[in-house]
Amino acid sequence: MLKVKPVAPERLPELLRRMPKAELHMHIEGSLEPELMFALAQRNGLTLPYPDVEALRSAYVFDNLQSFLDIYHAGTLVLRTEQDFYDMAHAYLQRSAADNVLHAEIFFDTQTHTGHGVSAEVVISGLHRACVDAGTELGISTGLILCFLRHLSEREAFECLEQVLPQRDLLLGIGLASSEMGHPPEKFARVFARARALGFRLVAHAGEEGPPAYIWSALDVLKVERIDHGVQAVQDASLMARLAHDRIPLTVCPLSNLKLRVVPTLAEHRLGQLLEAGIVATVNSDDPAYFGGYVNQNFTQTFAALGLTAQHAWQLARNSFEASFIDEAQKRQYLDQLQACFETFA
Repeated sequence: MLKVKPVAPERLPELLRRMPKAELHMHIEGSLEPELMFALAQRNGLTLPYPDVEALRSAYVFDNLQSFLDIYHAGTLVLRTEQDFYDMAHAYLQRSAADNVLHAEIFFDTQTHTGHGVSAEVVISGLHRACVDAGTELGISTGLILCFLRHLSEREAFECLEQVLPQRDLLLGIGLASSEMGHPPEKFARVFARARALGFRLVAHAGEEGPPAYIWSALDVLKVERIDHGVQAVQDASLMARLAHDRIPLTVCPLSNLKLRVVPTLAEHRLGQLLEAGIVATVNSDDPAYFGGYVNQNFTQTFAALGLTAQHAWQLARNSFEASFIDEAQKRQYLDQLQACFETFA
């Protein structure tokens, strides 16, 4: 482990912004800013149920995950064409480049959009084209992870999987998202087995609002490689030990946890506890347009609230690359850039 020199508190936010990082938990539909939402609505001849951008943004007050999902899915109605999906992803990737994100693994779903009459092919083609252009223009490597919606049935997840297979080569992995409570991972055991047989990398949301048992199921039944959120693991000492021993990454989203009232305040967030337990925790933005912060804001606000240090910053950034699905050569290149940044900053 690199021993990081102490950094004065007033300089720490600059280090957090400058350090290279990967983002592994970001729903692309959750990056749809109100300004772009209105622009796409106008382009597609649609009317939003809000008079202006500020009225829409002021509606972003949520009591729990479901209250967020209700307005989130309403916002997706403006996405109709391949260019819409391109513009949304391109805007996110430009913002990520400014945050010194070198690699992004982007969550999306097709079930929301096929429910609106938009084909899976349109969704994936628009997102993929934006990812290709980001590699050329911004130097960001990317991967697309298709998430099944867990409030829908396993049969519908199977249908979703079959719909995307013609574009299999454009996808990195399969995930599980949406309403957690009442929808345990084992509900999707067979479709995840099918995805695993097809060679997809596997992740799943578990332990955000759901209990530690959901994390165990995601690992043992779905056989995922990463847990998205996972903050409820702190309730189960044996689970914490397993996560640390097996180096199972957690893609933690602090501002999301605050906004959805998973934690009452950032000062009570368990990120520091996860790191001290030796868990491969990472920092991510989840749905940044709705939760008030992209990845660098998640870093700066959480570090200020918890009193974390430059050593924690290095560990979290290193974890983000280690937990990613990039190949070892690319991973080493990014880790070298990370070390160079810290050495230069010191």
